[in-house]
Amino acid sequence: MILAYWCVLIAAFMPVAFVAYAKFFCGKKMDLETNRYPRRWLEQTEGAQQRAYWAQLNGFEAFPPFAAAVIIASIAGGSIAAINLLAVLFVLLRIAYGWCYIADKASARSLVWAAATACVVLLFIVGAIG
Repeated sequence: MILAYWCVLIAAFMPVAFVAYAKFFCGKKMDLETNRYPRRWLEQTEGAQQRAYWAQLNGFEAFPPFAAAVIIASIAGGSIAAINLLAVLFVLLRIAYGWCYIADKASARSLVWAAATACVVLLFIVGAIG
């Protein structure tokens, strides 16, 4: 299995890491009672805790195009080295994106988001030129 497939697995669970931070390591901790309605509870948080929750939601949005790009580039016979490089870079950028979001670094977050999105576009191009 190529490294990029492992990156897809990491990207699939990255949103869970961000929401775990929001629930258990930042601000008011989630308890057994608030776990009965986690989405409502998370929507009422503020500051870094709320931004960690938003990073989770954005992670869910970013994942499908990334996974599709890796799979399509692989099936189309794209360069494995290029696919691996772009997939690793995407994961690292998405981790940085989450940090920027939580730390309230809006301009940096936007730049990192654009770079990660460029990785997805480039993965499709790698597949297209096979």
